[in-house]
This record gives sequence, C-alpha cells and structure tokens, in this order.
Amino acid sequence: MLKKIHVRSVRSGMFINEICGSWMEHPFWKKAFLLSTDEDLKTLKTCGIQEVWIDTEKGLDVEGEVLSPSREEEQKKVEAELKKVATENRVVQRVPVQNEVQRARAILSKGKAAVTSMFNEARMGKAISVSEAEPLVDEISNSIARNPEAFLNLARLKNVDDYTYMHSVAVCGLMIALGKQLGLDGRDLKDAGIAGLMHDVGKALIPNEVLNKPGKLTDEEFEIIKTHPRRGWEILNVAEGANDVALDVCLHHHERVDGTGYPERISGDLLTLFARMGAVCDVYDALTSNRCYKNGWEPAETIRKMAEWRNGHFDERVFQAFVKTIGIYPSGTLVRLKSGRLAIVIEQTEKSLLMPIVKAFFSTKSNEPIMPEMIDLSRSRESIASAEDPAQWGFDLKQIAGF
Repeated sequence: MLKKIHVRSVRSGMFINEICGSWMEHPFWKKAFLLSTDEDLKTLKTCGIQEVWIDTEKGLDVEGEVLSPSREEEQKKVEAELKKVATENRVVQRVPVQNEVQRARAILSKGKAAVTSMFNEARMGKAISVSEAEPLVDEISNSIARNPEAFLNLARLKNVDDYTYMHSVAVCGLMIALGKQLGLDGRDLKDAGIAGLMHDVGKALIPNEVLNKPGKLTDEEFEIIKTHPRRGWEILNVAEGANDVALDVCLHHHERVDGTGYPERISGDLLTLFARMGAVCDVYDALTSNRCYKNGWEPAETIRKMAEWRNGHFDERVFQAFVKTIGIYPSGTLVRLKSGRLAIVIEQTEKSLLMPIVKAFFSTKSNEPIMPEMIDLSRSRESIASAEDPAQWGFDLKQIAGF
C-alpha cells in the first residue's frame, strides 16, 4: 500500500516509492528505492525534502494514523495528474549560457551517478530499470531548451576516467538537441534521450582491461568490443521500462548507411531515424572526448572530419541537422578572428552557422592577453578567419570560457 508521510517519520527499511518535490532538489537519482543505509537516511532527512511516498508492501510501515488505501490511491492519482498537466504546460525559456552553467553541471553530476549505478547493476546481473532514468532525461531536455551550449560543452569536457559513464550522458543530450532540430517532440523526444543514455549499457559487460586499454586493441580484443551492442540489447530486453527505440539504438548505433557497420551490417531504409541519430551523436562525442588511448579532437575539426566521412557512414539529412544543432564552429572551439584576435566560441546565433557569439581574449599581433570581449559575430564586422588548435597555444579553454 502506498502512503504519503513526513520525512521525520522515515526510517531505514522503508521502500521509498517517490520523493515529493523537484528531482533537482534532492541528491537521489532514483525515484524509487529501498532505504537501507544510515547515510541515505540522514541525507534524506537533511536535504530539505518534506514528504515522501512509501510502499508498505515492499518495505517497513510507519506507526500512526494514515489515510485509507482507497483515499490514498485517489490522492496519488490526483497528484500524478496535476504533475503531468504542469509538465505538459510548462514553457522553458531560453537563457544566456552563463545562466545555465551551474544547473547543467548539477545535472551532469546526477547523470554520472545514474549511469554508474545502472552499469554496476548490469555487471552484477541485476535487471535495470529504464523508467527510473526518465526524470534525468527530462532535466537534460529542459537544460537543452534553456541553453544547449552549457550542457553540451560541459558534457564534452569529461575526464578520461569518467568517459564510459559521461559518454552516455553526453549522447543523451546530443540526441535531444538533434531531435529538436529534426522536429521531434513529446514522447519521441524523450525516447531519443533515453536511447542515448542507454545506448552503451552493453559496455558494462566488457572486461575493463579491454575497455580501458591504453594501447591499440588486438583483432581479438576489437571483436570483444564489437559485442557490446548485442549485449546491451540483451540487457535492455529484460529491463523494466525499455521500449523499442532504446533497444533499436542500443543495437544499431554502430551501423552505417552503406551497410559496413556492425553488428548486423544493415543499411538504407532498414536503419530507423533514431538509429541514424545515434550513430552521429555517438561518433561526435567519442571523437571530441579525451580517451585512455588518445586525446580528443577539437569540435570544429571533428565536424570537418565527419563531413568527409558522411557519404556511406552517416545519413545525409541527419548529419546536416546535427551541424545546424551544434554549429560549424561548435561551442568551445578556439578561432582566429580577421582582426588577429583569438577567441573561444561561446554559443550559436540564429542568423548563421558561421557567426556565433565568441569571447575574444588574446592578440596574435602583440602576442599577449587582452581585455576579454564578448562579440556577437552576427551583429559585427568581425568574422572568423580560421579554427585554431588550443594545444599549440597552451590555453586552458575551459577556464577562459567560464565552464
């Protein structure tokens, strides 16, 4: 039976069915879990949440007067309906990138915890719950709506040790941003995000010595790596809440439109839109991320390389939409302006893919830093002359950009 109780009445051994309040207001990424440790109990009682729903059939009950089961279920349905209406009617306003950075960073932290937990459960042979990740996907979608550059740029700046987990969170964000560009909304957009979050779950079953090998893989090791789409599909096939989109993207995100991918070597119309989206988003984040065996490419260089491969590798329409999503000079790119100043791309503008908002900070003529200046190239006579390699200049672009 479901009961709504004050947090002061919560005790270890209860099954928390739902925490009342915003998902971002508490540190627990799961929406339902058994409260089994003193640390989690203390956190729940001190994080500012006032009420929770418990399920007495799955955990301990609480003493004291409670509502009747019929009244309790009725109240639960009313609250769920109000929450649904509020979510459907909520309009997310776009904000400047600086205003979204802190929220995006918090969402990424929760995302890492969620994916790490799911991977660990998969390694232990436990059935994972895909539906538990929906609040995370909703928050990522809202962050993308407020300002996509904040989330996507932070997601790209992952540590080598975090790659396996943060890659899934980054692809989730890219799938949502690309989905919006392609006109997806509602359930389709959420399914795209969930698919991105789950697409690499099969890597949980790949031995770490192969997955994180710093050197070149042998042919045998690469064959092991190539099993992860099928193994991920098997995990999701028995997972609670997984649908056809998540299963499809998990199995087919390494397929190519010319049929040279894996594991099924399918091509053309046999590849769904979601699978084609997953292929582009997966490759872009993999190439721009630092890995245990290589440093990531710069965003603009990655787009240029992917453009060279797109015939046969990527779906043309999906790739063009992806470029419109992140720009020819994506956020975080170091560029040289025609004036000789160096600048970092902060966010895109609606006028042109070649005219983003940049932050100029260095003069190549005097070879010294200058007072930082934000420039909207769509409203300036200034323009981009070329993309630059920050490694050659020795700049910490993360610090300069304010991320």
